[in-house]
Amino acid sequence: ILKLITKQDSNMNGVTLSNVKKRGTKANSRKHRSVFLPGEDQPDMGAMKRFSTLFSSFRGKISKDRTGNEPDLPASTELSPVEEKAKEQRYASGQFFFEYLVVVRPKKTKDGIYEPQIIYQFPKKDGMVRFQKEEEEKTLKALTLFCFPEGVNWAPLTEYPSETFSFVLTDVDGTRKNGYCRRLLPDGKGARLPEAYCIISNLACFGLFSKIFDEVEQRRKFSMAMIYPFMQSLRESVFPAPGHTVNIKSFIPERGTEIISLTRPTDSWLEHVDFRTLFKCLSDEEVLQVFAATVLERRIIFIADELGTLSQVIHAVAVLLYPFIWQHTLISIVPEILIDVVMAPTPYLLGVQKSLADQATDQTELLVVDLSEGRKETFIKCMGDEDTILPHKLKDEIKQALSAKNEKSSLEELNRVVPEAFLPFFIKTVGHFAKYIVRKGKDQRGEFQRTNFCKAIESKSTRRFVKTFVQTQMFDLFIQEMEQRPASQDGTGLFDKKIAEYQKRMRGKAKKN
Repeated sequence: ILKLITKQDSNMNGVTLSNVKKRGTKANSRKHRSVFLPGEDQPDMGAMKRFSTLFSSFRGKISKDRTGNEPDLPASTELSPVEEKAKEQRYASGQFFFEYLVVVRPKKTKDGIYEPQIIYQFPKKDGMVRFQKEEEEKTLKALTLFCFPEGVNWAPLTEYPSETFSFVLTDVDGTRKNGYCRRLLPDGKGARLPEAYCIISNLACFGLFSKIFDEVEQRRKFSMAMIYPFMQSLRESVFPAPGHTVNIKSFIPERGTEIISLTRPTDSWLEHVDFRTLFKCLSDEEVLQVFAATVLERRIIFIADELGTLSQVIHAVAVLLYPFIWQHTLISIVPEILIDVVMAPTPYLLGVQKSLADQATDQTELLVVDLSEGRKETFIKCMGDEDTILPHKLKDEIKQALSAKNEKSSLEELNRVVPEAFLPFFIKTVGHFAKYIVRKGKDQRGEFQRTNFCKAIESKSTRRFVKTFVQTQMFDLFIQEMEQRPASQDGTGLFDKKIAEYQKRMRGKAKKN
């Protein structure tokens, strides 16, 4: 079944254009554990057909021939077959920073409209068979819709602030590629068209790629040709392990040869998220209501003018679920041509530009969150119970923990405060799960005792919430993974360690009392 979805793994992540097989068995769901999967069962086949029709129409639209002369840009570096094979093997191991860079720019068509088109790809891939080449061309053309999701509504501009956002392409076999995009207006005089630089990578690290785009933007001010030596050096460098740094040598006019240091954060599950935008757009109380709706896997649409705002807020909301993973449709920026995805009856997290808001909000039973400045109200539409979903005491504890931040808090401070506020919520509600996974033998698959698990919760309000939460797909797949995990690995994960730390503190308090 052809579907449009997006992904966020435990390290976080963006927007997706994908051919994904419908999840059927538990084995299949575990196989694709690290990507966003649609979780629909047989009753929702009508939705499947709508997605299939939508995607087929989309593929047909991007496959049409496009005319126009290519600008005179530097040729990509050609490699010998032996070198190319070695690099392909190295990339397959996940060591390359990125697979390729594309440049997208609106170009005027015969009809007089400006249609975004790829004007450069680095490096060019050779040696592909016909069907591989055709599929890659379709994928690359699809990128234009995510780089310029507004469609054909473009014209030359004299001012345009650069912005950065991300998305993900998921293939039929579950493999995924992250797309990072920086849109900017090239230096020059008079009205001109913006450009989008899009990096495709197997790696999810938004902050690091944002820094790379800062370097790309600086070089673009001198010349398009200055970008490609830098990208070539980057592509040949080894992607650093969490907490480590890689140094890139690069030449730039007026400054000479520079050493550019790129460092990955120590907590790899936070490296694809920036909490600053989320807490700038929403109050703590509003974030908690969005979190509550997300935990129960509801349909949620975010509205904003800026692509970067949509991308960063949706990624941040999704990571609040850790150690659980959103398993349904997630598209941080919905292209205009795919706006009908809002009609899907199944759970989703969608980012929609404000110019398309009227088309996106004509639905029922969903939460619509306006992130734009000067808004009259934050929740354009809601179910009405969002502020009562979370147990009152635990909700107050999250708010108290969030009070440790302020408007001037740095990214590093937020990366410490926010997880420390939300992770304890899951520890206190479902952190006793391991006691209720029973194994008949040391190497046997565990079996989760759901009824006893819920009965073990003393607080009535917490038990009521958990009885609903255990029915979500994110909890179901988490438990499946824990059931499958070898007994020797019990207690070794980050969540397990946080649970152990919490239980140790509780025992210490009990002794004092």
